[in-house]
Amino acid sequence: MHNNGISAGNTPERVGPMSTPIADELMDLSRRRVALRDKTAPLPATTRVIAVSNQKGGVGKTTSTVNLAAALADLGAKVVVIDLDPQGNASTALGIEHNATIQGTYETLHGATTLGSVLRQSQQHPNLWCAPATINLAGAEIELVPQGNREYRLRDAIAEYIASSTQPPHYIFIDCPPSLGLLTINALVAAGEVLVPIQAEYYALEGVTMLWNNIAMVAQSLNPRVHISTILLTMVDARTNLSREVEAEVRSHFPTQVLTAVIPRSVRVSEAPSHQQTVIGYDNNSSGALSYREAAIEMAERAAASAQQAPEIDASHHESHEN
Repeated sequence: MHNNGISAGNTPERVGPMSTPIADELMDLSRRRVALRDKTAPLPATTRVIAVSNQKGGVGKTTSTVNLAAALADLGAKVVVIDLDPQGNASTALGIEHNATIQGTYETLHGATTLGSVLRQSQQHPNLWCAPATINLAGAEIELVPQGNREYRLRDAIAEYIASSTQPPHYIFIDCPPSLGLLTINALVAAGEVLVPIQAEYYALEGVTMLWNNIAMVAQSLNPRVHISTILLTMVDARTNLSREVEAEVRSHFPTQVLTAVIPRSVRVSEAPSHQQTVIGYDNNSSGALSYREAAIEMAERAAASAQQAPEIDASHHESHEN
């Protein structure tokens, strides 16, 4: 009698479902969806003006701008995106018309109109607004050179908009062009902080070091408040040694600025702009959308924690002087 090599006393043990990378990833996505379902984020007491900048192209700068903005709008914040890149990709992703006949950031920088009058509401969310960039903006770098007060045009436009608004936004994101010209300088002068997206690639730190030096020069001569508050790792592929090594190196160089949340390489993130949407609107439960939602919440929570610590530091400083 054949027993296929298994005796009565050697019945094979019942084994549970095998753990595979795909199964682990699906379980992780499910866990993160549940964790985000009822998650809220603290709203800032005053408007946070954030320049999103990196002179290296292709690092996910515009993608990060619009998706963080959309995620924060979903969390109840009023958010404005100022598209300062002549390519107008942020305007496209938010579904905002930006042909040459439409007034936008170009006219605002020239003082022909106010920032508030060029803002357009995104159809993706009632809390999300955009000042569009048109192709006219490509000439602004040269046209502004001979004009007075050229570095402060955007700062003054934002200040006037906030002062005249009955409901000022909680966040203003400025999507900078991938260069360090006059448009980016206007953004750095207008902003209180800078968010730097970094692609997990070999030359990542070189670009940040150059940007850091330029921000230091702007802070020294034009805007002492501006600083790099946030670094976001993008296009991360955790399966590769290179991504892991770059992430570790960036975190060691900038331990307080790098967000815990990272943005993975994602098909959905790449597809969304072709549908004139953010990935938050296109597929809110995809891995890319979850990552941007986590990053947005972390940004809000970090700022709220810093704001709580500041009065305590001021109080202790005041007490030491009294003693």
